[in-house]
Parts: sequence; structure tokens; C-alpha cells
Amino acid sequence: MKYSIICLFFLIFVSCKDTQKQSNQQVEQPNQEITETSKKEFFGEKFDLSNPIETEEALMTYQDMKVGDTLEITFTSKVNSVCKKKGCWMRLELPNGQESLVRFKDYGFFVPKDIENQTAIVHGKAFVKQTPVEDLKHYAKDAGKTAEEIAAITEPELTYSFEADGVYLQ
Repeated sequence: MKYSIICLFFLIFVSCKDTQKQSNQQVEQPNQEITETSKKEFFGEKFDLSNPIETEEALMTYQDMKVGDTLEITFTSKVNSVCKKKGCWMRLELPNGQESLVRFKDYGFFVPKDIENQTAIVHGKAFVKQTPVEDLKHYAKDAGKTAEEIAAITEPELTYSFEADGVYLQ
């Protein structure tokens, strides 16, 4: 009888452990690294693709904002660069040599690391912020810049930022 009870507890323990392991795997999946680009694919939440604004209008929106302002928009642009380590950020082209730094809501999803020069439609919150030198150097390192290029960063920068809850790659 004692032996049966011990076996029963052991089976319950092993069973619970497997269930916990499976639920942990499900939580970790959204942040898995993506290595290849799929054509026409959503990352993060799906959103309405019917009326994204163009880069010119997105730049005008940013220029009308002050540090701390936030505005929900959907816009389309060319991807200039992507984090080469994880795909955890990207820079989208704006007119006149400007860019928008896109990060992903709650670090909940990443984009492929090989999407430079592709067109993306992003949906989320546009905002303007002052980016410290330390962060600028970190982004430059992740983008694969040389040590000399990273050392040349000495001033904080006004950054057109974007927190995407969804990205669509064309």
C-alpha cells in the first residue's frame, strides 16, 4: 500500500512537471529568433492595412510633435536597418535623410534580421524622444557599425521613435 501511494505521488509530480514545461515553452515562443524572411507576413498583432500614411506624411506628423507627445498611426516605409542580433528593432526611412526607430511593444515579437530595403507597414505609437549617447552607441553596435563610427557618437539625439504593436512585411 505504501509503495502504491509513493508511485502515485511520483506520477502526479512528473505529470505536473511536464505540463509546466509545456506552458513555459509556449510563453517563450513569441521571442524566438527569426532567421529568414517570409514574404507578406504579419509580426505581432494583425491590423488594418487599407490606409497607411506615406513617409512624407509620417515625417510631417513627427515634426509637429514635441518630446513626450504620442500619436497612434499606421505608415509604410522602406527598412533601412535591423538589429543583427535578434531583430528586436529596425529603422525606417523618412524623407530628407531622417529615420524612425521602431521597437516592438513589450518586446513581444521580433522581425527577421535580413529585411533591409524591403517595405514594411507598421502600426502603433509614434513619439519623439531624446536618445542618450549610450543608447545611440548600443544601436550602432547592434547595427554592425565600426568601432570608429561608434566612437564618433558624442551627442544625444532627438529621435523619431515608434512602438509597433504590429508589422507587415511586403
